[in-house]
Amino acid sequence: MPTQRRARAATPGRKVKVPKDRLIDAALTLAAEEGWRRLTLAAIAATAGVPLAETATLFRSKYGIIAAYRRRVDQAVLAGPAPSINDSPRDRLFDVLMRRFEALKSDRVALRTIARDSLGDPAMLRLLPGVMSAMGWMLEAAGLPSTGYRGHFARRAVAAVYLSVLPGFFRDDSSDLGITMAALDRRLKQLDSLAGTLAPILAGRGRKKD
Repeated sequence: MPTQRRARAATPGRKVKVPKDRLIDAALTLAAEEGWRRLTLAAIAATAGVPLAETATLFRSKYGIIAAYRRRVDQAVLAGPAPSINDSPRDRLFDVLMRRFEALKSDRVALRTIARDSLGDPAMLRLLPGVMSAMGWMLEAAGLPSTGYRGHFARRAVAAVYLSVLPGFFRDDSSDLGITMAALDRRLKQLDSLAGTLAPILAGRGRKKD
């Protein structure tokens, strides 16, 4: 049974985090140390020092906390500098997605545990729309369209790339995420090739008949 801990007292001069962020941080810490499958909201609340009643108003489930964490990562990536417009679309998307993996890096152990312990859990499917939304923002950050039928295809294609690289990222213990970089570069080249093949077909869909 997960250990319920008291939240640490605030240190003078240290910025006090809002309850939502404290709950996210507590969930990640407990997941990394004690696993995810049997982790309860009560244990997360106790570790975060947030009353259970308040926790219930913020999150209805553990996966709600993960969704909030995903949005926090989105914000961290979007706050970064815009890629150079002189770079190719693939290079811009590579830079943005690597920024995302860098943002996830410090929580890699927790995320790996959550992914492992959630295998077969239908609740994980509820996170997929959020992943699609996140990939739309990654396309926007890279200066690429995320709406219309091309954007519809692009979001799904980039999500497939991102999810295919995640397992390698979880195992990548290098300081520079070299393994992740190589895998992402390879997948984006494959996507670039596929996009070139499909471009005439997609362009044809938008033409009006004479």
